[in-house]
Amino acid sequence: MGLVDNVMVGKLGTAPLAAVSLGNSFIFMAMSVILGFSTGITPLVAAADSTGNYREGKSVLKNGLLLVTCLGIVLTVVIFGMRPLLYQMKQSDEVVELALPYLNVVAISLIPLAVFQALKQFADGLSQTKYSMWATVIGNVLNVILNYVLIYGIWIFPEMGIVGAAWGTFISRVFMAISMYWLIAFKPQFAPYFSQLWEERFKKNTIKNLNRLGFPSAMQMFFEFGIFTAAIWLSGTLGKNPQAANQIALNLSSMTFMFAMGLAVVATIRVGNQYGLKDFGELRRIARSLFLLILIMDVLFAIFFLIFNEFLPSIYLDVNDLENQLDNTEVIEISSKLLLIAAFFQLFDGIQAVVLGALKGMQDVKIPTAITFVAYWVIAFPISYGLGLEFGYGSQGLWIGLLVGLGVSAGLLLWRFRMVTSRELTARN
Repeated sequence: MGLVDNVMVGKLGTAPLAAVSLGNSFIFMAMSVILGFSTGITPLVAAADSTGNYREGKSVLKNGLLLVTCLGIVLTVVIFGMRPLLYQMKQSDEVVELALPYLNVVAISLIPLAVFQALKQFADGLSQTKYSMWATVIGNVLNVILNYVLIYGIWIFPEMGIVGAAWGTFISRVFMAISMYWLIAFKPQFAPYFSQLWEERFKKNTIKNLNRLGFPSAMQMFFEFGIFTAAIWLSGTLGKNPQAANQIALNLSSMTFMFAMGLAVVATIRVGNQYGLKDFGELRRIARSLFLLILIMDVLFAIFFLIFNEFLPSIYLDVNDLENQLDNTEVIEISSKLLLIAAFFQLFDGIQAVVLGALKGMQDVKIPTAITFVAYWVIAFPISYGLGLEFGYGSQGLWIGLLVGLGVSAGLLLWRFRMVTSRELTARN
């Protein structure tokens, strides 16, 4: 969905693309909290499923859906309150003026996204991942159609520019939430959970467990998404073209990162199953297999970025636009260099995501949260700021800092996984 938005908006020019980047930077921060908190649902459902405890699974579903939806509403209000900050961030005036109306619409889409995410994480915990896949396919197809007619003004629809992309995102996320509920609520395998769901009492202990896992998980994603958001803001101080280039490289990296996120969900589910059964030998075998799988995939992605680093950015811009040719050429040149750096941090980014997923499956979240904070904000941010702004390396300096942070995070999280599993195996032997 992000790829479609960026490619279609990029055809309007570098300023609209930079505006989408700036507006989405606030959305990314809120999304990180929603996505992170909702992942607390999955290991609890997986553990309940492994022991056949339907009552506990139903309680996690209802309480989790309530908490995540309320979180989406609160974060939407917070974003509206933060809009004046756009004028205080030393961003291009042209970019800020374009970003504000875009942000006004796309912020509301956090509420249906929260509903979808809670239902998705519940289904994931039951190892039923195909339903969220179909819901996102529906959302993406709808997003393409809506973007096309609303951005460019096709048929009876007005030409709305990047605001059209925002409306496309909002409507698509509403349909994703509705589709997800419709796809799972009436299926026989979900019947024990949805039967008389709304009559289920809210349980203090379930809410406590969701907060125990959800809050640290939210902070993990907040720290990681936050460092990339900081890169967006810092690149904006360099000008609209570096910011647009940063958005292209970030969007492409995010596309490959989705494969890591998928395997991270698998790690949480499968490790969560074995954690519920207390079979730590099988747990470690499964986790190591997933670590190897993401490493192989990310090596292929790294090679792909190294080979096509100059071609990929051209997809986002109209290279035949003579009026904006100088801007487009500069953006392509900067983003192609960033993709060379992104090729190397593919390896670390995928590993740290899947290891985090495995640790969540073991309900180990506090130490990993501290690790992500140190890696991204104590180590990566000073390097990014120093190289990017103080020493004049610009966007490349910002991304070198990101590379270092991801490498440190991956290494420390692997150490944490080895330590925890070794301790459990020793205790049971």
